[in-house]
Amino acid sequence: MMTFRPSLKALAIAFVLAGATGAAVLFARPQAVDSAVLGADWECSQTAFVLTTCAPRVQRAIPAIETSRKDATPPPRG
Repeated sequence: MMTFRPSLKALAIAFVLAGATGAAVLFARPQAVDSAVLGADWECSQTAFVLTTCAPRVQRAIPAIETSRKDATPPPRG
């Protein structure tokens, strides 16, 4: 039976590649950025310190069940 035994050089290269991949993933993650020029209605993110994208902020939607309950019950008379 043959066993595969990697050399120290191959192990070192594998660890360096794994570390470089991990660092690339950390730096490539989008991070929130404040944009004073656009104002509070915009949300911006920066990826890898190079690419910045901005989009209008989305307002939270009110579930339909909450709005229908308010309309379904008439106010009490008294």
